[in-house]
Amino acid sequence: MTRSVLLLRAVNVSGRNRVPMAQLREVLAPVLGEVSTYIASGNIVCEHPDDPRSACADVRALIVREFDVDTPVILRTHDDLVHALDAHPFVGASEKLLHAMFLEAPAAPGAVEALQERLVPGERIALVGDDLWIDYAEGGVHSTRLTKAVLDRALGVAGTARNLRTIRKLAELTA
Repeated sequence: MTRSVLLLRAVNVSGRNRVPMAQLREVLAPVLGEVSTYIASGNIVCEHPDDPRSACADVRALIVREFDVDTPVILRTHDDLVHALDAHPFVGASEKLLHAMFLEAPAAPGAVEALQERLVPGERIALVGDDLWIDYAEGGVHSTRLTKAVLDRALGVAGTARNLRTIRKLAELTA
């Protein structure tokens, strides 16, 4: 059985976009079958859907209806996660400070160049396929100028970020 993870963007962050994971699992079971979640930030592990695009749209609509939260839903398979881990460009970076932003679709042309202008000293970015890798400076996400609005505008597509430790765990859970 092939397993995937559906990644929700910006749920249960700073008290906003509340989506209780136990209730989410209950609501998604009739649509996706057996599901599990990993931490409360919107990582749904499920059997790989026959029609991933449709499944993401259905899950997004269901979350809007049940929780009044409209959030992009981005799918990555186990193989996608393993490939991302193998291909990340910042070997030796801190697990806590290195994030992959998984994109819904390819980034807009020139996105990386536009984002380079916003980096604070010590930050690095690289686009690998549909994953934008961000190695944050010592201050982490709290000191970056790569805000959600800046990233969305430059990339031209929705994305959701996870740190390296979380990505490793999701790869393990989807194996």
